[in-house]
Amino acid sequence: MASQAATSLDSEHPDLAGTAALQHRPWISQSHLSSSLAGVECFLSNCGFARGPWLTVAFGTGITAWFFLPTAEEWVTLCVVCVAVALFALYCLQGATRMPYIRQAMIACSLLVMAGCLVVWARSETVGQPAIARPLFGTFTARVLAIEEQPALKRDRRILALREPGTGRPIKVRVNLPASARAPALSTGAIIRFRGRLMPPAPPMLPGAYDFARAAWFAGISATGAVLSPVEVLSPGAGDDWLGEQRMRLSRHIAASLEGSAGGIASALVTGDMGGIGKAEAQAMRDAGLAHLLSISGLHVSAVVGAVYILALRLLALSPALALRVRLPVLASASGALAGVGYTLLSGSQVPTIRSCVSALLVLAALAMGREALSMRLLAAAAFIVLLIWPESIVGASFQMSFAAVVVLIALGNAVPIRHWFSARDEALPFKALRSLSLILVTGVAIELALMPIGLYHFHRAGLYGSIANVVAIPLTTFLVMPLVGAALLFDIVGAGSPVWWLAGIAIDLLIGLARFIASRPGAVSMAPTMGGWQFLLFVTGGLWLGLWHGKARLWGLLPVASGFIGLLLLTPPDIVVSGDGRQVALIDGPGRRLVMLRDSSSDYVLDNLMEVAGVQSKPVLLAEWPGTRCNPDFCALMLERGGKARHILIARGRDIVPEDTLARACRGADLVIAGRRLPRSCRPTWLKADRNMLSRTGGVAIDLEHRTVHSVADAQGDHGWWRSPPLSYGVIAKAR
Repeated sequence: MASQAATSLDSEHPDLAGTAALQHRPWISQSHLSSSLAGVECFLSNCGFARGPWLTVAFGTGITAWFFLPTAEEWVTLCVVCVAVALFALYCLQGATRMPYIRQAMIACSLLVMAGCLVVWARSETVGQPAIARPLFGTFTARVLAIEEQPALKRDRRILALREPGTGRPIKVRVNLPASARAPALSTGAIIRFRGRLMPPAPPMLPGAYDFARAAWFAGISATGAVLSPVEVLSPGAGDDWLGEQRMRLSRHIAASLEGSAGGIASALVTGDMGGIGKAEAQAMRDAGLAHLLSISGLHVSAVVGAVYILALRLLALSPALALRVRLPVLASASGALAGVGYTLLSGSQVPTIRSCVSALLVLAALAMGREALSMRLLAAAAFIVLLIWPESIVGASFQMSFAAVVVLIALGNAVPIRHWFSARDEALPFKALRSLSLILVTGVAIELALMPIGLYHFHRAGLYGSIANVVAIPLTTFLVMPLVGAALLFDIVGAGSPVWWLAGIAIDLLIGLARFIASRPGAVSMAPTMGGWQFLLFVTGGLWLGLWHGKARLWGLLPVASGFIGLLLLTPPDIVVSGDGRQVALIDGPGRRLVMLRDSSSDYVLDNLMEVAGVQSKPVLLAEWPGTRCNPDFCALMLERGGKARHILIARGRDIVPEDTLARACRGADLVIAGRRLPRSCRPTWLKADRNMLSRTGGVAIDLEHRTVHSVADAQGDHGWWRSPPLSYGVIAKAR
């Protein structure tokens, strides 16, 4: 009967039947869409979360997108898409009263993503300075802007202002000069003349390596180089940078009171000057996971501010009249704020220090108002302020590590099991001490796990025992080293600081000994090849989800984190890496992960880059000594088997003229030809010719023979102002750095 009725309806009213059929499928799709949106709305309304941190995440996402999107057209497209999403939510969802969370999230997040992209774009256009067009050699006249002494490296570093020869453009340059060429009367503001070498800031040597050109762009530096003659002072400086002069005098005083790396570490804790720390000690601190103690940041600023706050609060409480009439936390917070700002100015006002100072000031403001001292909202506010002023800091390891560590601390502190287990209770002193040590160990392990992907992404290495080392090193630095150094400086005012300096030296030696012991343990350092951006994004996404949500909803963040770790385990190094100038070529032998270099480089910069990108620690060997390699003064020929196929490789060694017919014949028998010079068109390998013509466009490359893929430095640069092809040998760049 039903079918007959339907047939009758179709025959009598064909238009109505067609209309009903057309309306049926969209109605179902709309129902499914409405159900999905309702599920998202229910999730947002029931899981409980703070909106402020996620708004800062959206702002940071826009900044990050600007760095990773290559062209200006894509930056504009991102902004247009963000505006479209906001308008859609504003007008098309205005009647959706049952979904206020989705509407607000779409409007706020899209506009903040656009704001982040525009802020960093404007910052780049405002402060970025183009690099010099080519290397410059000659005599220069310049004005001294800043001075940094590096006694451990037996050199000084100067920031100078001069005019670029040929164009007359005012530029800022950074030069190194030997300590023997130091001029005694040299100070900021001085006019000097010197003979030197200047070159454009070095781009990444290889894909995934450190991008100094980008850092120099945002610092306004157009060239780096070296001073090759004694400096002639044409006009003594008036000491324009008074704080810088006082900081340098204080560093010299500390170095005179404590010799060697102990004095360098004491100077780093007080003035932020790490030039006196020896290379071996600095490497041991990095391998032991204690390098954060050498850079003035959250730990140091918090220790100073916290000590002044508590001391001021206790001293003010001694006056009953004052305690009854004034809110003492307000006065104590003001004292701590003054101490924090003064410490920041004294230590050079570097971005990590300013970031820590801003966070400390927000904590003090919360204490003065009786609010929660440390929360995700305060951390998000501090991060937003820093990103608004220095948006480029988001791609730096310092910003990522410091905020990741604090996110872990706050998330653990707010976790119900942690709060219950470590809450105050009436128990014997040994149990309290054991509970406190276990808290330090748990937080140390959690922070180490959170920082490991960041360390592997930026430095290709991570310390495995850092959490254990920090259990001892952080209390040692906070409660012994820093108070002793501060007391020694105070006693020096009356000339009685020598005994305290002796004690401070012993404490610092204990810290150095701990770093050396941890760094020398088997497996203390884990190396990894270059991590892809998508793998790092998985870690960041999962970490933010774990840290910013509450309740069981945060556990979903384990999925991207687990995916990131699986990708990390599956990482394989490239088969061949070639520097942008073509002179540095290295093969990564598969099973043993052995680094085979074309040339024996005397530059630590070159060797460190090659080993980090390859993810190896063993000493490299020369290609000419590698089994199966045939070399003459002009070329090396070898065969590598990858993916079950033999790949014939030809690598140029010298720059002498080779008969073209001989070269063409050799190229035809090779799958891949690599050369640091331009090769003629007659050189036609079966797959790839990586010569000067190609490398001048791509920069350094990483080659995968099995999949026949090539990743270059240029792939990650796009239209950003700091990118330019490598102009000269990386060996020369390394010496200038």
